[in-house]
Amino acid sequence: MQEITRNIDDFEKALLSLDQNLASSIVSESLVHRSLPEVCSEVITESLNRIGLGWEQGLFSLSQVYMAGTMCEKIIDEILPSNSKEWKDQPKTAIGVFEDYHMLGKRIIYSSLRASGIKLLDLGGGLSVDKTLELVKKHDIKVLLLSVLMPPSALKIADLVKKLEGQDIKIIVGGAPFRFDSELGNEIGVFATGRDSADALKLMHKIIGEKS
Repeated sequence: MQEITRNIDDFEKALLSLDQNLASSIVSESLVHRSLPEVCSEVITESLNRIGLGWEQGLFSLSQVYMAGTMCEKIIDEILPSNSKEWKDQPKTAIGVFEDYHMLGKRIIYSSLRASGIKLLDLGGGLSVDKTLELVKKHDIKVLLLSVLMPPSALKIADLVKKLEGQDIKIIVGGAPFRFDSELGNEIGVFATGRDSADALKLMHKIIGEKS
């Protein structure tokens, strides 16, 4: 347990100091004693969650959060090639910000899921109902994660759900409106809601397990 905590501490420091080589070295050393899923979950994802929480508390800058995510994505690309077994048998998944451009929450969840071996397409921000429908059809998306900032935008997802009715797609939503109202997700008819990257990861593992 002490070794895991030390690895997390060291990895977090490496990310915050923008030391890509050190961060990669810590992950490589961790893989000697632990499996890839364990290292992704216990070291990479946990460090990203810490940094995201630190930003919320005013301890870190937005640029530090962004660069930490970018570094982790590079490390994952190094240790988890796109044609490896870990990428296979996963439903086509995408993530985006609905009717807003506040990207931080999406960034943390995207990086955390990638770090956990889940491949997903980043649809960006400012997504409208029509644009989302277009992208879902174009990329044959089966799991869609949407971040929402304002309550009116959250309510508009009900229109998206209605237009996708009968199609094999699961919509997972998160953001302030769903944290304030735990029943909102049920009201608009989405598959599930999540508070953070840990929730997103649990939901994705559940979906992948059902598909396998």
